[in-house]
Amino acid sequence: MPYVIILGYSFSPAWLALPRAERQRLKEAHIGPLVAKYADRVRMRFFDAEAFQTRFTDFALVETEDLQAYYFLVEELRDSPLVGQGYLTVKDIFLGIEDGHQAYEGSLQEAGA
Repeated sequence: MPYVIILGYSFSPAWLALPRAERQRLKEAHIGPLVAKYADRVRMRFFDAEAFQTRFTDFALVETEDLQAYYFLVEELRDSPLVGQGYLTVKDIFLGIEDGHQAYEGSLQEAGA
């Protein structure tokens, strides 16, 4: 069953104080390998949000059928220097099941209800 997760996060003022080249280097060193490691089970797209709302500065749209792989990716992210050094804080997580109502109705038909 396909799951979609919106992972809202914010970068700290300390992150913004870093030179852009250093920010890029840190993202490539810590986020890039995680995305690549789970790319066969978890698809991620990244969006900027700070110009449109204040709840979080950025968000990732995550698609997966493997919640364990998603969970492990998030655990590794939490262990990364980006989170550990306070540069990135997860603010909100929204989870939905794509066409979940249709899957439920199909299960009712299969059960003869």
